[in-house]
Amino acid sequence: MPNHVLTGTPGAGKTAVLRLLEVRGYSVVEEAATDVIALGQALGRAEPWREPAFAEEVVRLQRRRQEAVPAGGEAPVFFDRSPVCTLALSRFLGYPASRLLAREVERVVERGTYDGKVFFVRNQGFVRATSARRIGYEEALDFERLHERTYRDLGFELVEVPAGPLADRVALVERAVSPPGRS
Repeated sequence: MPNHVLTGTPGAGKTAVLRLLEVRGYSVVEEAATDVIALGQALGRAEPWREPAFAEEVVRLQRRRQEAVPAGGEAPVFFDRSPVCTLALSRFLGYPASRLLAREVERVVERGTYDGKVFFVRNQGFVRATSARRIGYEEALDFERLHERTYRDLGFELVEVPAGPLADRVALVERAVSPPGRS
């Protein structure tokens, strides 16, 4: 089965969707950026995402997590974000893509590391601030548009996961990955 990406703007509910998928027996791979931010903050760096090496730290962790997934499995694997998301974040923050980031995006696109259909979890009409998520709602909408454009420009098709009850969102994802004749 292919690797599936769940993405969207910060605070859209991706993690909740992943948690329910995991509870239902699917394999999930955690988002790297949040963990890089948490570690940076634990080391005393207030806003690690503003540092030039941030995207490369995220890319390295994403790659390690992606490579840890056993190849050739039968069941779908869901990734909370991909290097394409890191590219969108770099652009949003006003940084050019580093060579490492550009190579990683090129690698995952050329190899088809992720399914060509990406689940785009839409915003819920608000954003709750956390220590790692310091973005307002209007900014989040700008990021959502940039994020969407980045995926489309690289040839991905977006499967809309609209705002709504968590169970409905997960059911939509499950239907989309079920083999024909099963649901």
